[in-house]
Amino acid sequence: MLYGSSLLRRHTTRLLLSLLACGALGSACVAQASAAAQVDWTPLAAQTDAAGGAAATVEQCVTTGEQTDRSATFSAEMTAVTGTARMAMRIEVQERLPGEELFHTVSAPGLGVWRGSAPGVKIYQYVKQVTNLSSPADYRALVRFHWLNDKGYVIRRAERHTPECLQPASAPAPTPVTPVAPVTPGGASAGSIAPSTTTG
Repeated sequence: MLYGSSLLRRHTTRLLLSLLACGALGSACVAQASAAAQVDWTPLAAQTDAAGGAAATVEQCVTTGEQTDRSATFSAEMTAVTGTARMAMRIEVQERLPGEELFHTVSAPGLGVWRGSAPGVKIYQYVKQVTNLSSPADYRALVRFHWLNDKGYVIRRAERHTPECLQPASAPAPTPVTPVAPVTPGGASAGSIAPSTTTG
């Protein structure tokens, strides 16, 4: 809310300064100032995307009864911007269990590590699969992107959440049932020998 108020004041001031600078140029200048103010309303994250693409998604979400077979495959892609020498990204997997409101980061080998592209690459993509997922639980990835110049300085950064991979509760294992032999009208079980009687 504070960010929105500050942004509104900044754009209002910019618009007023543009109108004062117009002076006697009339309605054409007013229209130009209004159009400029409208463009500035684009969210900062969207401006970053427009200048350099960054996307993250779920390539595959495998749900099955066996925990060792449950997996999620996350994919991220970024595009070089002006001045980019190398690119790097870091994928963190987050988990939310039943009853939890927030996601928490999962610790596992290979996660939360920066992966860099080779110099001069224009489109950099990285894919990460995690397995042995719990259920029921929700999983997603937080991907951080860095664009670096030839001196190794970060010139742009962004972060994205992937859609969620939902792992439903596993179906309970069926309870073994002991077969019961049917009973014949005479009272003996099917397949059994009825007791004999001897008449004197």
